[in-house]
Amino acid sequence: MDHAQLNAATHHATARGRWMALVAALLGWMFDGFEIGMFPLVGRPALGELLAGASKADIDGWFGVIMAVFLIGAATGGVVFGWLGDRIGRVRAMSLSIITYALFTGACGLATEAWHIAVLRFIASLGMGGEWSLGVALVNEMWSERSRGWIAGLIGAASNVGIGLVPVVSIMLGTLITSVRGGLGEVLPAPWVESLLANQAWRFLMIAGALPALLVFFIRACVPESHRWEEEKRSGRTTHWAGRDLLATLAGAVGAAAVIAVWSPAVDSRLLRAVVTPLGILAAFRGFLHPVLMYLSRAMAAGEIRASEVATLKRRLLQGAMLAGVALLGTWGSLQWAPSWAIELSRDTPQKFAKEYTQLASAIGAVIGTIAAAFLAGRLGRRLTYALLCLGSVASLLWLYQGHTAFTSGFLAAVCLAGGVTAAFYGWFPLYLPELFPTAIRATSQGFAYNFGRVLAAIGTLQTAQLMGLFGGSFPAAGSILSAIYLLGVVFIWFCPETTGLEERK
Repeated sequence: MDHAQLNAATHHATARGRWMALVAALLGWMFDGFEIGMFPLVGRPALGELLAGASKADIDGWFGVIMAVFLIGAATGGVVFGWLGDRIGRVRAMSLSIITYALFTGACGLATEAWHIAVLRFIASLGMGGEWSLGVALVNEMWSERSRGWIAGLIGAASNVGIGLVPVVSIMLGTLITSVRGGLGEVLPAPWVESLLANQAWRFLMIAGALPALLVFFIRACVPESHRWEEEKRSGRTTHWAGRDLLATLAGAVGAAAVIAVWSPAVDSRLLRAVVTPLGILAAFRGFLHPVLMYLSRAMAAGEIRASEVATLKRRLLQGAMLAGVALLGTWGSLQWAPSWAIELSRDTPQKFAKEYTQLASAIGAVIGTIAAAFLAGRLGRRLTYALLCLGSVASLLWLYQGHTAFTSGFLAAVCLAGGVTAAFYGWFPLYLPELFPTAIRATSQGFAYNFGRVLAAIGTLQTAQLMGLFGGSFPAAGSILSAIYLLGVVFIWFCPETTGLEERK
């Protein structure tokens, strides 16, 4: 083979590797979205079965706790698997994250107690949090700067396609339940079939969540490692990561879990909440940040990074976490309750699939919004786009919650708009966060920044339940009040760097 043929073969292999990485990451995010969208749709039927005889308030309380536990796990996993990605490589760590979230989501279908789902969702969410940061790092390092906008849009859209698949599968199951029951009856005992399909087939949907584990075979066979990470490995800079640093991350998870515990229905002490909440948040923040800080300390001691650069990166870690916290708290505190509210609104006009249509409308809007946000960020700049998305989120959520009192086509249109605007941030983050951090710490840093926002969102999710209690179980009142969090983002973004047009950090 002559020199020209060798170059052509190398280019073909590189191009093929880029596309394989993108396909694998998009599938990973899509299945990630499927797992995320699962519990808001099937959580109440599941808890109604597992907590037989419990009051609506108790079920709502458990629902909020399990959603909060999921967010804490995702925050922890974003750091742990991000650390693995920076230490052992993006592809190997991404494979482990997908196996984790797939198998433990499937195991939820075997739960016999409410706390079983809480524990299994926590472990599954470790993988979900990690998959986001690893996929974003891998794709951004393998594709050129000019492709970054549309790739960021695809990243956000893929997750929301997965969220939209959940109600589609649920509707199909409800429509074809007789055929599904007959098919399962051919291979499973009748009592098993009835258990799988009872209460809106929540067990069947959960078990189906294990299927993404098959994606790992494709990743390991077809997806090459990031060449930029391999350069970091050859330079020796990946050796600055130490496994013992993860102990602090676990301590951070314990701190966050303590906050969830004191806000759960099992605890009713204002004093305990007032003491534990700030301490738990501080422990989570310091614990999740610790691995990056230790890496920077070792790199500075080795003369590979200057003290001024370390100060800048520390500031960017905090900025990224606050930006993500606003967006995630707004989504999980406000919009994630819309499917449950749809059930209440449809009681006077019976609609069998009210919550499914609501989640599907939100997902359709989200797919459009995430793609649009990435292109807007390229045209208008990162900061202005974020500020506009915050204002649009407040307006769309207020229209949804204050402008509708019945389950109508207008309600679904409002859900679609609110879903599109509030989810647009998830097309913005894959564009902005990688630009803040160099390759050596990118997966862990953006994993911290994005996923620490989930800790704040977890606390906000529980506040939604508290606010609903104050307003007599009113979804509109709680959702409208929590939408005000976006106003903080309008101000805070102007204290963050503008990265549009700047050369990507190496």
